[in-house]
Amino acid sequence: MLKQFGHEIWIADGIQVAIAGFHYPTRMAVIRLSDGGLFIWSPIRLTDALRTEVNALGEVRHIVAPNSLHHLFLPEWKDVYPEASMVAPPGLREKRKDIVFDADLGDSPGPDWAGEIDQVPVRGNLITTEVVFFHGRSGTVLFTDLIQQFPAGSFSGWRAVVAKLDLMTGPEPSVPRKFRIAFTDRRAARCSLERIFAWPAAKVLMAHGAPVEQDARGFLRRAFGWLAV
Repeated sequence: MLKQFGHEIWIADGIQVAIAGFHYPTRMAVIRLSDGGLFIWSPIRLTDALRTEVNALGEVRHIVAPNSLHHLFLPEWKDVYPEASMVAPPGLREKRKDIVFDADLGDSPGPDWAGEIDQVPVRGNLITTEVVFFHGRSGTVLFTDLIQQFPAGSFSGWRAVVAKLDLMTGPEPSVPRKFRIAFTDRRAARCSLERIFAWPAAKVLMAHGAPVEQDARGFLRRAFGWLAV
């Protein structure tokens, strides 16, 4: 189930999640830090097989929700890894009062992954404040929902029309229209993006879409070119 995506980073695809009749695939990443601990990004459903593979890589130390929309499988991971730190993005503590979080994602990386994983909260969006990460050793930028792409034919009927209008099925991954409209503070968003554009990105990984493994920096500027208007 786990596939190596780069140096000290692995990915796994999980079950589809239905939201308003749309079926979204799920994807997580596992990053092994220099001390051997594991950083779990956007965890998917934890099966016995996945648990075995994760345990073979190291000790789960950090379970990280990258935005307030990706939280469904957090409790089952905490049940299996009670000693791991559960880390919340902006807004999730209020949304999931049933989950006990140990730390919060902010403008600076947590002390346990600083120097290996950088992070930037993309502010100014009414839907969610997504925290985007950069894993230096693999050159990977990790987006969750701000960039998406679904293959043509993923939807039918009125959902296909909505997906096309929302820019979810374009020729390359892009920012869905609903997120574009929700950026009411574009100045804040641009400040966040300038930090992301400065990363020496080699790849872009996203929860919903095929990874980008060529011209990553150029792709990111194309994906957010509309925000400069």
